[in-house]
Amino acid sequence: MSQPVMWGAPRAERADAARNRRLLLATARQMLAEQGADKLTMDGLAERAGLGKGTVFRRFGTRAGIFAALLDDGERAFQEQVLSGPPPLGPGAPPLDRLIAYGRARTDFLIGYREIARAALDGRETVPAGSQTPVSREHIRYLLGEMRLTADLDVLATQLTAALDGPLLLYLSSATLAEAGPEVCERLGRGWADLIRRVCRPR
Repeated sequence: MSQPVMWGAPRAERADAARNRRLLLATARQMLAEQGADKLTMDGLAERAGLGKGTVFRRFGTRAGIFAALLDDGERAFQEQVLSGPPPLGPGAPPLDRLIAYGRARTDFLIGYREIARAALDGRETVPAGSQTPVSREHIRYLLGEMRLTADLDVLATQLTAALDGPLLLYLSSATLAEAGPEVCERLGRGWADLIRRVCRPR
């Protein structure tokens, strides 16, 4: 999944634009919960939110833009938890515990947002997922560095990032991903914890 935001605050916007954005995103989430991603349209969102179609088109550009904005909003909330939330996901825990917690939380996020991520694709992506994951990679690289492992940490961080953000979690059909969300998250979370403990085991 391409991550549309980086660590840091969102760009400033006018008060009325920010209010419309919050309203449209909240309305889109309601419509998704009630009808699913396939039923969410630009016209339907404008009508439900009580705003003009022009406002919706200016804000999102395309239908895929609605889902990209939802994904962006979710990413920001997720990053806030990593940056300043309680440990072990947030600061204050040993790096091994933080890395395990990060993978578990990231898996939960990806599984929870996979329908939105699919709908955010507009045909211009060269690959479906996994091509641009700078935030995950940099965070994982930082935590590996804190553990002072004797390994090529840049390569290892890239490989571990692919294990989290690659196409497998979001787009491939398999018996594992056909399970209900909580079961998938639990299995993948256990697998991530086992992988990290093995990779980071003292030599």
